[in-house]
Amino acid sequence: MSPRSYVHPSSGEISLAGVLSALSDPTRLEMVRRLADGAEHDSLTLAEEMPRSTLTYHTRMLREAGVTWTRSEGRACLIALRTEDLEVLFPGLIAGILAHAPVHQVADESSES
Repeated sequence: MSPRSYVHPSSGEISLAGVLSALSDPTRLEMVRRLADGAEHDSLTLAEEMPRSTLTYHTRMLREAGVTWTRSEGRACLIALRTEDLEVLFPGLIAGILAHAPVHQVADESSES
């Protein structure tokens, strides 16, 4: 079985509006906070209590905005922050947002109404 492939925008396609839109959601912002350690994370560890379909939605939003890289390794979906691209395009943006954003507890959103 071949690994899944993911579509990522080129650095020239990443817009400030798209990044800010992706980061406007508290769940995605908390995922980025976890990714800010510079390591790749298995997508399942970014929000362990979240339904997989909701997790997939949030990780796709981050990837399509150009905030993250996603790759498959075996059955795992590994995600990393696009630190270099984002820092070149928007110096200090991610660090500034994370420094001032409240910590959000990623929880099972299927029970929220």
